[in-house]
Amino acid sequence: MGQRTVTRMDLSEAVFREVGLSRNESAQLVESVLQHMSDSLVRGEQVKISSFGTFSVRQKAARVGRNPKTGEEVPIHPRRVLTFRPSHLMKERVAAGNKANA
Repeated sequence: MGQRTVTRMDLSEAVFREVGLSRNESAQLVESVLQHMSDSLVRGEQVKISSFGTFSVRQKAARVGRNPKTGEEVPIHPRRVLTFRPSHLMKERVAAGNKANA
């Protein structure tokens, strides 16, 4: 299965084709949306996109980890991690795509 990455340029090109804004305006719109999403996540807010999924920030507690190579215990500091939970519709679309490619 060939892997393709969708980039900001791909998104702005899609906005250009679908909405009819200029290429520059499309790029600015995509940047603005991504910046707004990022800012919200930094503030600890959830970003929920209907029929797509929810991005949220989770606080992980400190714990003791282990270096798999040496077996040495290593402290893992508390941290914030970004999580994504796809919507049921997105899960169904991906599952249907998997069946079509099998």
